[in-house]
Amino acid sequence: MNNKLKQLFIALPFTLLSTTAAANWSTTITAASDYTFNGVSQTDSDPAIQASLDYAFDNGVYAGIWASNVDIIGLDDIDFELDAYVGRFMQLNEQVSLDYGIAYYTYQGDSSDFNYGEAYTKFGYASDYGQTELNFWYSWDYFGSGAGHVISQIAHTYELAPNHALRASFDISNSLDGKKYAWDSNEKKSYNHYRLAYKTSYEGFNIEVAAENTSLDYDYTDERLVLAVSRTFNL
Repeated sequence: MNNKLKQLFIALPFTLLSTTAAANWSTTITAASDYTFNGVSQTDSDPAIQASLDYAFDNGVYAGIWASNVDIIGLDDIDFELDAYVGRFMQLNEQVSLDYGIAYYTYQGDSSDFNYGEAYTKFGYASDYGQTELNFWYSWDYFGSGAGHVISQIAHTYELAPNHALRASFDISNSLDGKKYAWDSNEKKSYNHYRLAYKTSYEGFNIEVAAENTSLDYDYTDERLVLAVSRTFNL
């Protein structure tokens, strides 16, 4: 993706925001004990402050930006992540939903070589036993490496009681070119990520406590507990 296309994609949510007044604005502020991405700490196991600005049309189309501090191992010159996304959520019937779109991840610092785009598709199925998800993400230039990358995830959320839920998820991150992007010294092309989260809310704040681990063997990918507290404001 050339620089002009990158600039266009990052500016697209702002362009949409200015096109009509018939949309719903919201912002979410999050404080987390760690920022993990597919089980890998993006803050060297330190806390993160994150914020999003979102814009939703009545037909399910949405756009937004999301930001967080980062401290990624091996990328000492990068301390801030800013992402943009555009998508559409559709409720196909009472049980089945579809969410699809495209996102662009940027890493702010002395180098922009790690910026990349990603397409995603998420399927949801609601039943008496909770919400089941089947989600997919595809990048054609993962972290600027020129390698394709696919994440496949299955997740289920079960309501324990009103305002109390558990979400269990399992995903596989798979590099389509292990010679360009391998996960360890043995040039493994994939790794697994496991996560179990308890979700609740109190006085308008959403609270999540998650236990997660990966099949990788690094300090920043090992088992950990992550606490996140967030609040969404309608603007």
